[in-house]
Amino acid sequence: MIRYLRTFVVAAETESFSAAANRLRLTQSAVSTQIRRLEDELGYALFTRTGRSVTLSDEGADVLEQAARILESFEGLKLRNQTGVDRGAMSLGVIATVQNSFLPAALLRFRREQPVAHLNIAPGTSLQLLTWVDSHELDMAVMIKPRLGLTSDLKWIPLMEERYVGVAPVDWPSDLGDLFRERPFIRYDRRSHGGHLVDRFLKEHGLWTRDSIEVDEPAVILKMVSQGLGCSIIPGELVPVSDTPGIKVLQLPGRPLVREVGILVRLSAKSRPSTTMLIESLAAEARNFQRR
Repeated sequence: MIRYLRTFVVAAETESFSAAANRLRLTQSAVSTQIRRLEDELGYALFTRTGRSVTLSDEGADVLEQAARILESFEGLKLRNQTGVDRGAMSLGVIATVQNSFLPAALLRFRREQPVAHLNIAPGTSLQLLTWVDSHELDMAVMIKPRLGLTSDLKWIPLMEERYVGVAPVDWPSDLGDLFRERPFIRYDRRSHGGHLVDRFLKEHGLWTRDSIEVDEPAVILKMVSQGLGCSIIPGELVPVSDTPGIKVLQLPGRPLVREVGILVRLSAKSRPSTTMLIESLAAEARNFQRR
């Protein structure tokens, strides 16, 4: 709620959600969302909205001074000890494939250096995590690189490139053209960046598919393929492709099809000792994972 109060105070000072967004380096929709959630939590409207303009409601005017005092008190609590150990809480978003691969090792490495830092870990798709970092609900996220440009208060840190492969039940055709044309195809959700890459690859190579299921989770797709529900194209490094029984791996034609996994972090959070150490831990374990 602290970030929502901060957004509320700036919006009250500027009397404009768009001006508040510029000052806070957020999108206008993020400001509107945070104000709406604060209003929902409090149970009353803080602003009177007329077209594109906003003015404080009577309740909002009453809340403003209290909100400013709360923020001032909160800033006083954000003290670190002299050893460089960060005692504050951090919020980290992580896509499922990273959670199930190198995240535990990275957290073990991080904990050795920052034993008292508190981590809140949120699962989600890359699209969800991008939204939550942008709206200040998360400090950082390990995710697939966004297709869109980033605002000036966000930084992208690459970790690894993950190559895609074809997967199918062992007794199905090995020729991709015959395979996709004759057998059910489990599609990596086209609304995600990873699924968009697959869709573009299929079109570039003139491969027609018999789509049967669409899902945004490579590990789930791999499990479905092993059960004989269909064939697919998925990123093949962070999911246990080689250890999954009942499937065969098919190399894709043309230049390698890859997706970039990295860290999206807010610059305001990046200067903290715990954030720096967590980024270093994630990068080290991503390198170790790729060397296996």
